[in-house]
Amino acid sequence: MKRLLWLGIGLAVGALVVRKVSQRAQSYTPAGIAASVSESAGGLVESVRSFVDDVRLGMAEREDEIHAAIAEGVEFDFDDTYDDTQEGAR
Repeated sequence: MKRLLWLGIGLAVGALVVRKVSQRAQSYTPAGIAASVSESAGGLVESVRSFVDDVRLGMAEREDEIHAAIAEGVEFDFDDTYDDTQEGAR
């Protein structure tokens, strides 16, 4: 009876090892590498999309602040702003 138990455990462990080795070997095939690159590219695209959305949200908030300031009659001193056309002339 003990031998049958150990035989079953050995078969189960062996099956798990073969499965993991097969998965690892598949990841080194051209199809596996292509799938990995595709997943990485998808993550990169999603990160860039998220960054662009954050920038747009910040721009919209700043634009609202500027519109509110103009509506309140706040004057802006545009002479202190950076002008790259003048910087290049030096």
